[in-house]
Amino acid sequence: MKHAAKLQTYADLLRKWQRSINLVGRSTLDDLERRHFDDSLQLLSLLPSEARSLLDLGSGAGFPGLVIAAERPDIAVTLVESDQRKAAFLIEVARAIAPNATVKATRIEALPPFPVDVVTARALAPLPKLLAWAAPFAVDPAICLFHKGATVDAELTEAARGWMMDVQRVPSVTEPNASILRIARLRPRI
Repeated sequence: MKHAAKLQTYADLLRKWQRSINLVGRSTLDDLERRHFDDSLQLLSLLPSEARSLLDLGSGAGFPGLVIAAERPDIAVTLVESDQRKAAFLIEVARAIAPNATVKATRIEALPPFPVDVVTARALAPLPKLLAWAAPFAVDPAICLFHKGATVDAELTEAARGWMMDVQRVPSVTEPNASILRIARLRPRI
């Protein structure tokens, strides 16, 4: 299945499921491609070429993890979503467009740690909390890719109190006040 066909299938399933559960903000339904698909796809260029495993925290409607899984079948993607209804949606979409994606219907804190090459999250939590969740999985040389909005500077300042890391801030291609944080060498301050 080609790129456009996969994303169309994804969009069709999302619109169908959106009628019974809240997957995305209603105001974003008319702009799914830019607000959700393009926003997720911009991470592809930030992935290490050798990446073979990715963990998406708080996957919700599957952004960015399920989009990456659809585009990169060579990467084993694990989606973590505690809401059982959203997890069921993710399973259906993965079955249709991304067989390399696995859904874990559990809380992040309950997931036994396993090493991955990349950890992603979008619209989930403030950076210090994201780092605490990601750290057990993001063992060096793993990286984290986190979508962040206008409060990124304050979040980075707060996170620096408890964490050491190498941070690259990449401007978002879809939102003028947003950034993607590419974090490497994550370790707690002692």
